[in-house]
Amino acid sequence: MSKRDLKKYLQELSKEQLEEQFIEMYEKFSDVKVYYNFVFNPNEDKLVREAKFKISNEYFPVKSKKAKMRRSVAQKFIKHYITLGVDVFIIADIMLYNIEIAQAFSSEKTIKQELFFKSMLTSFQQVISFLIENGILNEFQSRVVAIKEETISQNWINAYEFNAIVERFEY
Repeated sequence: MSKRDLKKYLQELSKEQLEEQFIEMYEKFSDVKVYYNFVFNPNEDKLVREAKFKISNEYFPVKSKKAKMRRSVAQKFIKHYITLGVDVFIIADIMLYNIEIAQAFSSEKTIKQELFFKSMLTSFQQVISFLIENGILNEFQSRVVAIKEETISQNWINAYEFNAIVERFEY
């Protein structure tokens, strides 16, 4: 169904019928429920705490001994929060936190998987693009530079790429 057809259909419904359909969608589809729960109670602090806890748990697990180091966990939160319309500063904070916690982990443990470093570079490129697109790079520049500096001090195999990205906008 096209958007135009949907509009036409909705205009034909009475207010009661519309309310009925919304309630039915709210009960039937979890995405609708999550969206409306956020719209009417945007507890962004809780969202940030939940995301940061689960991301840090990937590197410093509470219940198990072995770190999973899955970038996808953070990516899932980021994508979900963008869909919900969470404030861009909060999304940027979570994006940067994901890299910072990975760096904290790599400062304690030697990481041999090249994929880890490639994945963190991808995350870094994505956060830089996000910051530029939303015009908030200046607000987060110190954290971005700190991440770059940490890749150099930890001697990451792709520290040069991190440095090259930051050099493009540093003045």
